[in-house]
Amino acid sequence: MIVGGVVLYIGFSDRPAPVRGEKPAAEKPKESGKSKPVSRPRPKPAAPDHVETDPQGTSEVAVVSAPVSPDGGRIALVIDDLGRSVADLDTIEHLDVPVSYAVLPYEEETQPVVEALHKRHEEVLLHLPMEPANGEDPGPGALRLGMTPEQLRQLTLAALRAVPGAVGVNNHMGSGLSADERSMKTILLVLAGRGLFFLDSRTSAQSVGYQTAIRTGVPAAERQVFLDSDTQPEAIRAQFNRLLGLARTRGAAVAIGHPHPETLAVLAEEVPKAKALGYEFVPVSYLLDRPDSQEAADSSDE
Repeated sequence: MIVGGVVLYIGFSDRPAPVRGEKPAAEKPKESGKSKPVSRPRPKPAAPDHVETDPQGTSEVAVVSAPVSPDGGRIALVIDDLGRSVADLDTIEHLDVPVSYAVLPYEEETQPVVEALHKRHEEVLLHLPMEPANGEDPGPGALRLGMTPEQLRQLTLAALRAVPGAVGVNNHMGSGLSADERSMKTILLVLAGRGLFFLDSRTSAQSVGYQTAIRTGVPAAERQVFLDSDTQPEAIRAQFNRLLGLARTRGAAVAIGHPHPETLAVLAEEVPKAKALGYEFVPVSYLLDRPDSQEAADSSDE
């Protein structure tokens, strides 16, 4: 869930949105003109795109919400599944708005992709592979149900070393693991010790990632829209319009997309229009909910 900001997940309907790898399963900043945020109440989370039922609403934990722009909705665009091609970065950069880049830890070009992003002063997230509920392969180094806390901790640390300089983490797939509070708390304590934030990709309505992060003392956000579970241009455009609607009514929204040619082509057309309408694009780190310090302290002592 993102408060006081918008992260790109798009679409106006709540129909199931399948994501490649685990797009909904019956599951930077390149800053152009930062603006000083102004405080505004935190919106309630949108239902995941890929499920028909609304997951439990807001969690019963105290948070300090990210501020919202007074002049229009704020949008955070997160591009997942990076690490396979440095060439992807050039097309994304041409959007000319802040984008958060989520990089898989063990892809063929992970290292050059991370190096290129740091040279460009972009916001980098570790896209951490986790076990899905649908049996698909999340890739090498995945965190799985049934692993011991020490195994989960060591795999998380290894993935962070593979994506040096990451300022936050979001889950790749993970509809299975993200619903297990004990496993998620182990992972999130690693992030807490390193001052990193967590973006819950919400690949499942049963995910406890966001709530557990807040309770564990980790700044966190949730995606509201998957842009390209369906890669048809009109479907992506509909999701983007949904994103704009959420950002307008809630103050901010977070969207996740992938470096598909169709996704980037639609964004190249629609982002300038959204800017002209007064929407502000920000890194996802601008839209974090921050834990109440006492709540987090109580949780870490459990």
